Formats: sequence, structure tokens, C-alpha cells
Amino acid sequence: MIDVTSQINAVRRTLGSRVLEAGEARTMTVGQAYDAPVEDVWDACTDPERISRWFMPVSGELKVGGHYRIEGNASGTIERCDPPRSFAATWENGGMVSWIEVRLTPEAGGGTRFELEHVAHVDDHLWAEYGPGAVGIGWDMALMGLALHLSSGAGVDPQEAAAWPMSEEGRRFTTLSSQAWRDASIAAGTDEAQARAAADRVTAAYTAVPGESSES
Repeated sequence: MIDVTSQINAVRRTLGSRVLEAGEARTMTVGQAYDAPVEDVWDACTDPERISRWFMPVSGELKVGGHYRIEGNASGTIERCDPPRSFAATWENGGMVSWIEVRLTPEAGGGTRFELEHVAHVDDHLWAEYGPGAVGIGWDMALMGLALHLSSGAGVDPQEAAAWPMSEEGRRFTTLSSQAWRDASIAAGTDEAQARAAADRVTAAYTAVPGESSES
């Protein structure tokens, strides 16, 4: 499917904060360079048919002010669009509202750097318990899906995609992603012991086999 270690290492992850009207929010940014022109990456990120090939089916009005819905995940409103460089939208899931912004930057040689910033008010207890990996692992999987799509043009088989996270390769990907977010958390100033414990918990949550107890 993909070289898991290379894909994890290809992604840049940073954590920070931003002051919003409702108070301070946490930010997490993931970025990866793709060997594809900006126009192609933009199309892959904004055309509903192509989005479904590497992420999940999306419906709604994909225009400023329009409401979208990602099947089995989030929904929201598109707040800004500057083709082919950036767009911003609300990210509404489980009764919580956060915000995403996608930015595309041309790179030397005709490639494109993709960046996604996710801004959210996060409960301090939940952050201490699970850390950024609780959300970051999902974004890592999305960037992997985009990498596969841009390199081959192929779509993701829904059944294979659903089964892959529990495969040996999928669990390895999740573990490495969790560790990478742990390191980003430490770099952002989180106590190392706390960051490692949170990463261990989120790894266990993602890799647990349904029906099996994690207790010995």
C-alpha cells in the first residue's frame, strides 16, 4: 500500500495556540509536500468526486457560505475560499465546533506543499488524557490517502480502507503517528512524561481490537 515509515516522516506536525473571541484555542498543523502542481492538489481537495477517492464521501454546496457534510464524520460551513491557494471552514462534530484551514503553496520543481491547520477549544482534561494524537492520527491518515491518490490517481476501496487500520501495517502506522504527535507535543512544551502517557493511551484506543479486553 505505502511505505509507512516514509509517509510518517514526510509529514510536518506543529502545535500552538490562538486567541479567539471565545478564548484561547489550541492549533495543530499538518503539512506534506506532494509531487503534483497546485492546481491538481486544489482539485483533489475541492472536487467532491475526487475527495471521495482519498478521504470520505462529501455532499452539500462546496462554495462560500455553503454547508457540507462528510459521510460518517464532520459537517460545517465554508467560510472562505481563495482558489487555488486556500480555503477555510467550520468543522462540526459531536456537538463541538472547531475550524480548519487548508493552504497550498507551490514548491520548486512543480510540487505543492499542503498544510492543514485545525483550531479547536479543547478540554484541558481530555488534552492531558489523550494529547494531540486523538485528532492528529486521523489527519495523518488523510494525508496518506491524499499522497496515494495524487501519486496514482486511484480511489480508495471503502472496505479495504475500513479494514486497514486493524491490519499489522495499519497498527504500525497508528503507533508511529501517535509517537510523532507525542514528539510534537513535547516540542510545544508538554511535560515529557505526560506526553508519553497520553500517546500510549491514544495508541491503545486506536489499535484495540473490537471485542478484546486491553487488560491482561
